[in-house]
Amino acid sequence: MKIALYAGSYVKDKDGAVKSIYQLVSSFRKQEHEVEVWSPDLSSSDDVGDIALHGVPSVPIPLYPDYKLGFFTNDIRLQLEAFFPDIVHISTPDLIGREFLIYAREKNIPVASAFHTDFPSYLAYYRLGFAVGLAWRYLAWFYNSCTLVLAPNESVRLKLEGHHINNIALWSRGVDKELFDPSRRSLQLRLAWNAADRRVIVYAGRFVVYKDIEVVMDVYDRFMQGIYADKVRFVMIGSGPEEEAMKRRMPEAVFTGYLTGEKLSVAYASGDLFLFPSTTEAFCNVALEALASGLPVVVSDAGGCREVVERSGGGLVAPEGDSGAFYAQCIELLDNSLRHKELKARGLAFAEQQSWSEVNQGLIERYKKIVARGVPCAEMSDRRAVPVESS
Repeated sequence: MKIALYAGSYVKDKDGAVKSIYQLVSSFRKQEHEVEVWSPDLSSSDDVGDIALHGVPSVPIPLYPDYKLGFFTNDIRLQLEAFFPDIVHISTPDLIGREFLIYAREKNIPVASAFHTDFPSYLAYYRLGFAVGLAWRYLAWFYNSCTLVLAPNESVRLKLEGHHINNIALWSRGVDKELFDPSRRSLQLRLAWNAADRRVIVYAGRFVVYKDIEVVMDVYDRFMQGIYADKVRFVMIGSGPEEEAMKRRMPEAVFTGYLTGEKLSVAYASGDLFLFPSTTEAFCNVALEALASGLPVVVSDAGGCREVVERSGGGLVAPEGDSGAFYAQCIELLDNSLRHKELKARGLAFAEQQSWSEVNQGLIERYKKIVARGVPCAEMSDRRAVPVESS
């Protein structure tokens, strides 16, 4: 197959969505399918092998400056026509994603679009809740114009169906078990964190309001004001616009900066518990990475993280936004060594089954069937389901 892939970002390890896209492209190439990638956000330092990358004109997104808004040009059209793909994969339903969809419709090429990010859920955090309905109307139009919509889990599938999106199949997420593993635990790193005799609570993600970092800071305050102040160490992995404010609120925490690759996996494995209260996750890759590293997780009952915990049995769930409940769940795991050991074992067993090769193989077989049948895009004014198998 020849796959044209549009991604809002294609900078390796930038976030969970990009990690998933990189793994998918790798799976395509291992089976000798041809892939070309278009993105407004590329890194010249990434090793992409023989993949053809096409940068596009762009500007930073207001309120979201680490990501870019690109613009479709005639050069992109010419590049697509020269490549002549069998299927188009769209990871971001933005302005360029819309143009890729329109192009595929014109050429009668099937389109798959993956729901990586629950953008409408971000709006309330920026006092833009009035725009949520409009955002979902656009997404319903966009996704129902595709041959196939890919949801990462059952909870997202149900959410999409609730917004009258019908042509849905499941494409889950995997984890690199060679990279994320408890054997990477480092006493030297724990000493550097001044945590040799403390329990380490890890957070990994962007420091932005829509990750519910206020809950993290409230949980930190509860620990620092109680009998556990000298028994725990918070380790904050990541970066973002709220970093300085968080450092002021969490003076005893360790801020590692943005980590990738082996440094990230060692940091995970050197912790004892993963705290991630975000309610806006579609899948929650970081929770799966933490489980693979041997950390039980404490997550919100809203969003994709809950499903990771329910499927794995490797953590505990707290009501969204309830700092007291998150604190209590953390105490439950830190005080109960048998419970901690039990959840750790369950999480590791689950992670062993989540290889990227198996996760992506099902999607590749689905694409091959779509291409063989010549299934075109749905009519852009029609919201009926496209008849494809769903997992």
